[in-house]
Amino acid sequence: MKEGYIIRDQERPHFLTCTIVDWIDIFSRKTYRDIIIECLEFCIKNKGMVLYGYVIMSNHLHFIVQSKEGKLSDLIRDFKKFTAKQILEKLQTESESRKD
Repeated sequence: MKEGYIIRDQERPHFLTCTIVDWIDIFSRKTYRDIIIECLEFCIKNKGMVLYGYVIMSNHLHFIVQSKEGKLSDLIRDFKKFTAKQILEKLQTESESRKD
């Protein structure tokens, strides 16, 4: 999330956008889209995420989400942290032309 953006009403659904640094088209490859989907599914099953809808674009993600357990900001922080870690691990283990 950008610096300065605050979720003031933690219990309500929010429309959020997560972007890739420098708008790199990482999600044009299925393997990285699958990581997003797997991480969303994990958060639904284990973190109390209520996902109303999402769209994965080539370099960003839009989703409408709510937390039924705890703060939405904590849920989003955990989702982004875990997802970024998974993507970075995949980038390091696979041949990727966009690393440079």
